[in-house]
Amino acid sequence: MAAPTFDDTTRTALEAAAFRRLVEHLRERTDVQNIDLMNLAGFCRNCLSRWYREAAAAQGIALADPDAREIVYGMPYKDWQAKYQKEASAEQKAALAKSHPAH
Repeated sequence: MAAPTFDDTTRTALEAAAFRRLVEHLRERTDVQNIDLMNLAGFCRNCLSRWYREAAAAQGIALADPDAREIVYGMPYKDWQAKYQKEASAEQKAALAKSHPAH
């Protein structure tokens, strides 16, 4: 069975709703560290905020990295780090180095 096709307006609305739900989910799951996301999925909250900023730029909208991160994190990034970020374990760091040597 083929996936349904939607007109552009409907598709965009569905994609936007899914994005908002993903951001809400990530805000709720403060126990999940960015390094875990990178190791398991190949992206993290920072990647998502960068993609958001890049999408804004493609529309001619200037958006600074800190502002894009605040949209994704729901608070200034430094505040999120202070409240929720934990020191990565040696195992997490090794997994990241293996899966993403450029990071």
